[in-house]
Amino acid sequence: MKSIKELNDLKEKTRAEISPDISKNTRIIVGMATCGLAAGSKPVYNELKKLVKQNNLTNVSVVQVGCIGMCRLEPLVEVLKPNQPKVTYVSVTPDIAKKIFSEHVLGGKVLEEYVIKD
Repeated sequence: MKSIKELNDLKEKTRAEISPDISKNTRIIVGMATCGLAAGSKPVYNELKKLVKQNNLTNVSVVQVGCIGMCRLEPLVEVLKPNQPKVTYVSVTPDIAKKIFSEHVLGGKVLEEYVIKD
């Protein structure tokens, strides 16, 4: 950073990436605190980012967050689609992430076998 303007520009760019208007956009959240990273969340995050890019989706964002609070179930992925309840997937691998992306994000079908149970 060489100026306040650069810092403000970066802040606005980042804000747009992590806080899209979820009333219009789908948001995929990947827990990437120490527990998530140790369980393999980075490859899951990378796979989801790749899929969004490959499909040229401007209405879907993949964001990383800290601890979601269920360390024993990591890697955790939450899908927030407009006007639908949040869905939390547990023990996600890159292969499961592909299924979540194709069936839930693109197809609208929740994959119950990977959803957190009561």
